[in-house]
Amino acid sequence: MNRLLSSVSIMTVAALAPMSTSSSAVANERLVEMSQANTNWVMPGKNYNSNNFSEMDQINAENVKQLKPAWSFSTGVLHGHEGTPLVVDGVMYLHSPFPNTTFALDLDDPSRILWQNKPQQDPAARSVACCDVVNRGLAYWPGDGERGPLILRTQLDGNVAALDAETGETVWMMENSDIMVGSTLTIAPYVVKDLVIVGSSGAELGVRGYVTAYNVKTGEQAWRAFATGPDEDLLLADDFNIQNEHYGQKNLGLETWEGDAWKIGGGTNWGWYAYDNVEDLIYFGTGNPAPWNETMRPGDNKWTMTIFGRDSDTGEAKFGYQKTPHDEWDYAGVNVMMLSEQTDANGEQRKLLTHPDRNGIVYTLDRTNGDLVSANKIDDTVNWVTQVNLDSGLPVRDPEFGTRMDHKATDICPSAMGYHNQGHDSYDPDRQLFFMGINHICMDWEPFMLPYRAGQFFVGATLNMYPGPKGDRQNAVGLGQVKAYNAITGDFKWEVMERFAAWGGTMATAGDLVFYGTIDGFIKARHSDTGELLWKFKLPSGVIGHPMTYEHEGKQYVAIYYGVGGWPGVGLVFDLQDPTAGLGAVGAFKELANHTQMGGGIMVFSLNGEGPFDDLSVGEYAN
Repeated sequence: MNRLLSSVSIMTVAALAPMSTSSSAVANERLVEMSQANTNWVMPGKNYNSNNFSEMDQINAENVKQLKPAWSFSTGVLHGHEGTPLVVDGVMYLHSPFPNTTFALDLDDPSRILWQNKPQQDPAARSVACCDVVNRGLAYWPGDGERGPLILRTQLDGNVAALDAETGETVWMMENSDIMVGSTLTIAPYVVKDLVIVGSSGAELGVRGYVTAYNVKTGEQAWRAFATGPDEDLLLADDFNIQNEHYGQKNLGLETWEGDAWKIGGGTNWGWYAYDNVEDLIYFGTGNPAPWNETMRPGDNKWTMTIFGRDSDTGEAKFGYQKTPHDEWDYAGVNVMMLSEQTDANGEQRKLLTHPDRNGIVYTLDRTNGDLVSANKIDDTVNWVTQVNLDSGLPVRDPEFGTRMDHKATDICPSAMGYHNQGHDSYDPDRQLFFMGINHICMDWEPFMLPYRAGQFFVGATLNMYPGPKGDRQNAVGLGQVKAYNAITGDFKWEVMERFAAWGGTMATAGDLVFYGTIDGFIKARHSDTGELLWKFKLPSGVIGHPMTYEHEGKQYVAIYYGVGGWPGVGLVFDLQDPTAGLGAVGAFKELANHTQMGGGIMVFSLNGEGPFDDLSVGEYAN
């Protein structure tokens, strides 16, 4: 996949020396240091723990009612805006859905665009995008003595680009995914040392998933690891799963598939990453097997639906835990990974990874070796599984809610959208609580057979979706929840229902606050201890991204994208009426258009709306 190095790229590669271990270490340390500053938000999850938690408390439970808009910016794109912007050294970097324009704004005067980079893409990419033309964000590399800071971007047409952070000039571009076979890119890239990590999309078109590491300075491929196939393609370490042999070890990427089905078997990863710089492991989840019709791919279909811990330098997998063997419901397990250090129920201090999965189970693993610590239902209405056996790691399924040919399964909870989808959630280390934006959607599922054709949808199931048992099915509302979860006790400290869903995820702060957006267009703040609603504001369009916060010139700001779309918004965005269209989303969110419409941009809030334009000369012609 190195074949499309641009001429710019080739010049850059020739000009640069190979990476050195020392420069990689410096880059890592610099990113860690920057992520700890309130003035920066250098990666989508705030830091390598991906906890979306800010130590700031200038905005707090006592004064949050005073939050008012300080400024806003339109991206000019009317589609779903997922993820969150970055803030680095007084500059905000924003991304948009296709055409994936990147903007840099000066926080001293956000009325002036410092630079914008709009890539020229093959419009055919839009036709193979699964669920709207979304993008989940940018990555930042702080530079070294050889190369200045870079902004890393993925594009729907499958390319990865590095932009000069100061000028916006494209430094290199690399093809990661081939849209001719249905592989696109929607994931936010992720920087570790001098590598940029990128996943892949397209399991709904039979794409074989992989994760790739590129030299951040040149775009040269460092390693690639597939989700299915021979062990050498999977990059399994010699001691893979040595401490959990029951998870499975070698040759299973072939043996758990029938024939060559693994070659079109999915397992893409388009969600979020986390990184432990002491263990030197990157954590992420692979998605659903392809096609959705389980009859067409007997076996466990390893290593789809798997939480991996991979060595950052080599890509070798140290452990892999498959949550939903032989997935029958499209429970793509790419969801957020949040890292914490807590004392477990036996009194042992452990390094943990917590992952709310689309299948309705929130898993907590020991991230040093993959040990399963807990696996609890996100909601008591999850019914495809009665429990997860902690000794074997296997789900105990309820056959009443299984799927198979010549059978229409009904009232399966959660739906294919999962009780948790792409939202980036948060963890408050002081309270030891995870705050999760959750869907509350169930479904009927009827499979059908279909042939594989490269670049065409390869699903094989018709879905109807509707609110879960706690919602209002007659009026198609009650599709979401927000919950506070303790991973050690398994208890939920509080939970609230939402009319649609908190699709984008949450942000927590030391000000005793949890912020999130809703698909019908509110940004809300609740008390971290009680869930009490303390503040809300109606945005110009629905929200499918997550909030962030930063400090500038001594003031704390809260920012969030608006722009309805994504999978839940496909009916609204593309004006679809058939309730089974959009892989079942149209029926589930048929009331959404009565509450919001398309838009695209960012809204920034501060106490009393104070901000750069309090100085009336800022942004004026006379300046």
